[in-house]
Amino acid sequence: MPDDRADPKALESLIKKGQVDTVLTVFADGLGRLMGKRVVGRYFLDHVVHDGVHACIYLFTVDMEMEPLPGFKLASWERGYGDMKLQPDLSTWRLLPWLPKTALVFCDVYTEEGLPIEEAPRWVLRRQLERAVKIGYRVKTASELELYLFKESFDEARAKRFHGLTPVSNYLEDYHILQTSKEEPLVRAIRNGMEVARVPVEFSKGEWGRGQEEINLRYADALEMADRHVLYKHGVKEIAWQQGCSVTFMAKYDMGAAGSSFHLHSSVWDQAGRRNLFAAKGSREGTPLFRQWLAGQMAMARELAYFYAPTINAYKRYQAGSFAPTRVAWGWENGGFRVENRIPGADANPYLAFAATIAAGLHGVERKLEPPAMFDGNAYEHAALPQVPKTLRDALAELEGSKVAREAFGPKVVEHYLQHGRLEQQAFDQSVTDWELIRNFERI
Repeated sequence: MPDDRADPKALESLIKKGQVDTVLTVFADGLGRLMGKRVVGRYFLDHVVHDGVHACIYLFTVDMEMEPLPGFKLASWERGYGDMKLQPDLSTWRLLPWLPKTALVFCDVYTEEGLPIEEAPRWVLRRQLERAVKIGYRVKTASELELYLFKESFDEARAKRFHGLTPVSNYLEDYHILQTSKEEPLVRAIRNGMEVARVPVEFSKGEWGRGQEEINLRYADALEMADRHVLYKHGVKEIAWQQGCSVTFMAKYDMGAAGSSFHLHSSVWDQAGRRNLFAAKGSREGTPLFRQWLAGQMAMARELAYFYAPTINAYKRYQAGSFAPTRVAWGWENGGFRVENRIPGADANPYLAFAATIAAGLHGVERKLEPPAMFDGNAYEHAALPQVPKTLRDALAELEGSKVAREAFGPKVVEHYLQHGRLEQQAFDQSVTDWELIRNFERI
């Protein structure tokens, strides 16, 4: 597998030649959104490469509306909202071909005293990767992401309050070449743009929804894959905006439509990254490590569900007969020696989802767990199988009671994300929804 790291000297050369005049210095917040600053190229070379840039630490305590939330130990009105330092990881830089003369570099975040901000998603994933490295493992992951495409622009969709939107297809388009040809101006721009931005794409295809596409990203080391994943989601929205249309990565944008998933693939390799340690020569069963990793995923599926499904909306995707999971079971798909977790929705933060995957896998390895027997049949109808949590409230209760999560991530990290989840649940509980108005306004 080729080295995914970029050459910092190449970026320096492009800036000095005037071929790059803007560098986006970014990090992912708790919701998986890119935050940061646009830096003039020359200033980036003269100062930011060595000194970093500063941002307000409150960015890890805001909600979707960017409102600072109460009750966090990291930052609050009582503790103050100080600055943090964004230090570029120069091995991650890439060109963004859809923005003129623009490059992007991912940053790690530190306190003003130079300590890692452990609650930051990139650090949460780094810490789990460090655990794996200590016992000789290199974890690789891949993302299969689904999304919906609409003919309205983002502004037009917002003006309609996101109701009555027009999907780019009037019929289910799973593997449908004619319909996806109609979508090709946008999807081709996404595929080709991502290739230039060092986010290699395997393929795109129509999915089981009207206007639903799946674009698969090529596997990589877990940290690189998480960077690719968040850049891909961000870039898709920018490219769609440029073409006057809109997209959504909501897990369930409409109860009458298929949900959008983030099928999460994981495998464990030797330190050189040349040998898949799940594969046993001449055996379809795989190595003991493979089975232990799988067993860990299943054992921790409920306790770590919040990191796979972090929104109220995510749990509406888990519907019987919808190709989304409702119960915890496993089976063979195509004989490949990797574990595919189908619980995450497209709204999951990949850093946290990958971190949860690694923590679950290591739990299985450390305790030498064995998976239950492979399930054969319709899991939707098998009441004896454990259920995926049905609501965000259920998932938060599972995480709160998880000793494994606190041991793996540390109490500080777990409490930080529990607070995020509780406040999200509280915000929903205090909202009057369209469902309530339509059901009750006239007739109650």
